[in-house]
Amino acid sequence: MRLILGSGSPRRRELLGQLGITPDEIRAADIDESPAKGELPRPYCTRMAVEKAQALPPGAGEIVLTADTTVALGRRILGKPEGRAQAGEFLRALSGRRHRVITALAVRSEAGMWQRDVVTSVKMKRLSQSEVFAYLETGDWQGKAGGYAIQGPAGAFIPWISGSYSAVMGLPVAETASLLVAAGYPLYGAGT
Repeated sequence: MRLILGSGSPRRRELLGQLGITPDEIRAADIDESPAKGELPRPYCTRMAVEKAQALPPGAGEIVLTADTTVALGRRILGKPEGRAQAGEFLRALSGRRHRVITALAVRSEAGMWQRDVVTSVKMKRLSQSEVFAYLETGDWQGKAGGYAIQGPAGAFIPWISGSYSAVMGLPVAETASLLVAAGYPLYGAGT
């Protein structure tokens, strides 16, 4: 059985590696990731993971794994910042507040589709202007939902989380394993 990772994210490949999995192929889905007017963060994130899976039809003996990670500040979706100024705006909005990081998964085979989402509460410490500036200088915010990555230098800004650390990174490892097994992937050997 071949596993197709429907994401170009190096973090997702790294997290799959924790399960002892190296994807057989990487196929990033090319979909419109714009939120619909009035769409809430959790349904948006789920829709993105499912649409990515639908855009990557599995061949015989293939399982496609897709995911989407969204940062939610209340009802507001903080996606990947369009530039440094927006990344700074996101960090100032998150400063000193709790927010949610939602990661939705979709696993698709010829037999069907399995879906799950994981919501983690995250607290960001109150950031000084110099902390925001120094972080923006690293460039680590680029391509990251909410303008930060918990596994990078911004980890120093996160004193508390409740939920899945790996989901905040972009792929909840336990839930991914569960969905892959449900779809028939031989994660723990042929007897699964």
